[in-house]
Amino acid sequence: MNRKDFKPSYIDLCISGELAKRAARLESRLEKCDICPRNCGVNRLRGEMGYCNSAAKPIVASYCAHFGEEPAISGSRGSGTIFFGNCNMACAYCQNYQISQNPFCQKNNQVSIEELAGFMLQLQQMDCHNINLVSPTHFIAQIVPAINLASQRGLKLPIVYNTNGYDSPGTLVELDGIISVYLPDIKYSSNQMSQRFSDAQNYVENSRAAILEMYRQTGGLVLDEGVAIKGVLIRHLVLPDDIGGSEDSLKWLAYNIGKGVALSLMSQYYPAHHAGRYREISRPITRDEYFRAFKVAKQLGFKQIFAQQMESPGVYLPDFNCEKPFGG
Repeated sequence: MNRKDFKPSYIDLCISGELAKRAARLESRLEKCDICPRNCGVNRLRGEMGYCNSAAKPIVASYCAHFGEEPAISGSRGSGTIFFGNCNMACAYCQNYQISQNPFCQKNNQVSIEELAGFMLQLQQMDCHNINLVSPTHFIAQIVPAINLASQRGLKLPIVYNTNGYDSPGTLVELDGIISVYLPDIKYSSNQMSQRFSDAQNYVENSRAAILEMYRQTGGLVLDEGVAIKGVLIRHLVLPDDIGGSEDSLKWLAYNIGKGVALSLMSQYYPAHHAGRYREISRPITRDEYFRAFKVAKQLGFKQIFAQQMESPGVYLPDFNCEKPFGG
C-alpha cells in the first residue's frame, strides 16, 4: 500500500451514510455522558459539564502544521494538528496544561461542528500529511460529525487519534474505519501512580483494553515513504524514578500485542505545571533512566522503536499563548 493508492475508510462510511449514523449514536450519548471511562452521566447537550469541563461544543485551542511529532507522523510537510481544549485526565506534569487544565480560558475557544470541519480542510490545503487529533477523547461525539462533514467537502487525509490512553473501548468501536492511525500513550503500569499523578482511577485496565481495541481495528504500523498511513504507534513517556513502571508496560505490550508493534520511547519529560509539588517528579529524567527503559525494549525484542535525544525536554515545550505554540 502507498499513499497514492491509500483511501481512508471514512470516505466510504460517509458515502454509505454509516458515518452519519455513528455521529447520531455518539451525540445521543452526550445526554448522559459515558464517552470516556469516567462515565460522568451529565447531560452535555444541556450545558452540563463533568470531569472534562466540556459541554456540547468542541473546544479547539490551536491548530497548525506541527513538525514535533515522531518522524512517522510529522514527515516532511508537518502533521495537521488540532489541539483540543480540556482533558479527561489531570496530569500534574502536563506540558499542555495551559489548554488542558484551564477550563475557564477555554470557554472562548468553543467552535461549531462546521468550524471544526473547516479546520481539517484548511490543514489539508496546507499540504499536511494527516489530521492529528490531540486529546480527542472527550470530544469523540463532536469529531465524528465533523469528519463526516469534511469528507463530504473533500477531506481525504489519514486521521490520527493522539490520546492519553484513558479511553473507553466501547466508544472506540464507533471509530472503527474512521481512524487510520492510533497514537496512544501507555503512561502507567500502576493504578496507584495514575491516581496520584493524573487523578485517573483504573488507568491501567482502561488504557490496555483501549490499546487492544485500537490494534484490532488497524493492526501494525504501515508507512509510505516513512510516513504512517495506517496502524498503531504506542507512546511511553519515561518518568523519574520509574513512576510509569516502564518495564511492566513494555512487557505487557510485547506479550499481548506483539514485538512488532511500533513503540515511541520518549525522553522529553519536563517537570511542568504542578510537578514541583511532588518530590518524585520534580526533576527531568536522567540519561541512565532513559537508557534503562530503552535497553528493556531492545531485550524484549521490539522491532520498531522511535527514540528521542536527551535534549528533548527543552525542545518540545509549547506555549499556547503564542499563535504558533511550538515556535517556527
